[in-house]
Amino acid sequence: MAHTAEPRKGFLGDLRDAVTPRAFFLVVAVLLLQLGFITSYVGALHHPTPHELSIAVVAPPEVAPKLVGALESVPDSAVRASALPDGDTARERIKDQKVYAAWVFDPTGTEDTLLVADARGPAAATAAEGVVTKLAAAQGRTVVVDDTIPLAGGDAEGLSAFYLVVGWCVGGYLVASILGISAGSRPANTGRALLRLGTLALYSVAAGLGGALIIGPILHALPGSIAALTGLGTLVVFSVGAVTMALECLFDVVGIGLAVLLFVVLGNPSAGGVFPPPLLPAFWRAIGEWIPNGAGTSAARSIAYLDSTHLTVPFLVLAAWAVGGVAVTFLAVARPPRFGRPIPAEG
Repeated sequence: MAHTAEPRKGFLGDLRDAVTPRAFFLVVAVLLLQLGFITSYVGALHHPTPHELSIAVVAPPEVAPKLVGALESVPDSAVRASALPDGDTARERIKDQKVYAAWVFDPTGTEDTLLVADARGPAAATAAEGVVTKLAAAQGRTVVVDDTIPLAGGDAEGLSAFYLVVGWCVGGYLVASILGISAGSRPANTGRALLRLGTLALYSVAAGLGGALIIGPILHALPGSIAALTGLGTLVVFSVGAVTMALECLFDVVGIGLAVLLFVVLGNPSAGGVFPPPLLPAFWRAIGEWIPNGAGTSAARSIAYLDSTHLTVPFLVLAAWAVGGVAVTFLAVARPPRFGRPIPAEG
């Protein structure tokens, strides 16, 4: 029996069959995401410039106002200066994350001391050294740098805390993405949503403990309490995973791209890993501490080096993301999706 040949559709017809409107939209979205990645990373990190870098002055009452004024006069609001009574107080303020550095004036000679803490970010210490050295030289003085909180031997560039948190964030959005791809972006009911979140919670504990063990006793890259780092890692992974799950419930596969936008494109360069917040441009400086990447990096450094000071805000930020992700997931399951095509639910 003769078969009737199908009419040739031509190139445009084949293109329409191969690239559906939805696929075209997703390809364009990926392109925009890629360009956003380049813009965000290069924009945040290509030209670090101090902005309100906190430097304290320890000097006699007749000298301190002059030094504070010299620091405040550095162009573009590069320095936020203050006066402290003595070197011990300055060291405590550095450890308490109140200031990044302290210029200790020696009234008996011409060699001053600059107290810094590489543990708060070597780039901030270098920036403070550059500013103070230049101002001291203009007055015929020299400066010796004293690193009050040095980095651990296995954390030479001070990036271990940042990479640890990046790893936790990657695990959070990947495991949520895998759960969505394998079983439907939106759970079929609240019971399924609870099971999926429970799976995420168990994974988060394992990832938190694993990361803490690798960064600590296995690689000796970062000091600090294993229990505290495990708790931090659990919360980082769960918060990122819960938000990714919520975005998938609302936007199907596009939600994965939105998670990448949040936690990779925006979160990583603003986290204060390579350059601490005072050296980042205004946009990234403003958002960094409110995204899990930045909150997690700050908390990890505090646990490792700074006696766990100022952990309240980072943990509240992480908890807020986690609670928000869980709440939106349950709301999305309870109500039909409003965005995009119907989302396949689990059977």
